[in-house]
Amino acid sequence: MSALEKLVTIHAGTELWGEIATPAGTGPDSTVLPAVLVFSSAYGLGDQARRSAQALADRGYVAVATDMYGKGAFFPNPSDAGADFTTLMSSPALMRARVVHWFDHVAALPQVDATRIAAIGYCFGGRCVLELARSGANVRAVSSFHGILTTAAPAELGAITGEVAVWAGGQDPYAPVETITALAAELSAANARHQITIFDYAAHSFTDPDAGKHGAPGIEYNALADRVSWAGTVALLDEVLA
Repeated sequence: MSALEKLVTIHAGTELWGEIATPAGTGPDSTVLPAVLVFSSAYGLGDQARRSAQALADRGYVAVATDMYGKGAFFPNPSDAGADFTTLMSSPALMRARVVHWFDHVAALPQVDATRIAAIGYCFGGRCVLELARSGANVRAVSSFHGILTTAAPAELGAITGEVAVWAGGQDPYAPVETITALAAELSAANARHQITIFDYAAHSFTDPDAGKHGAPGIEYNALADRVSWAGTVALLDEVLA
């Protein structure tokens, strides 16, 4: 798989350590390429985001696994992530600004075609990519896997310029049916092109093979939902970033 290298940027006084994967065989004289940002779960920048970035780079995209907390923080124990997660969730303007900062930083990279950028995100990262779309950024598509769907600033009419894909679990306690319904209404009111797929049998974190290791209720891997949502996302990216 494609190698990952550290990608550093600073936002609001916080040094962020993302990781970038570039397709093999590309160099400084190569044609600029489309890019995909990968936003991690509330645990921070972990192996799931890295694997996704490498898989996307192998498909020909510049892929960046982003850091939302600072210095590449990752918390194997979910309870340890509380302070960093709460800081961003309780400061929605800061969270949206940080997401947009990552988009702008990647768009400015010399190997990236700034007109062909998409974003995917898991759990908290799913909220992040929806905030990116809501911000009005020129993002071609966002794909939210079992994301947190609520927002403090719903999309304005016409603000969302790209495609929105949402993959939700019908048994997800962090995205109950009322938030799925509210998101659908929000996207329709904003005249956004979107699709929401609900896997009725799937719980939260259904794309993460390690999801159930802490024994938390409502969090469980589901191989079928994982494969279908990834295949749909790859098809979306190949279409909009071609």
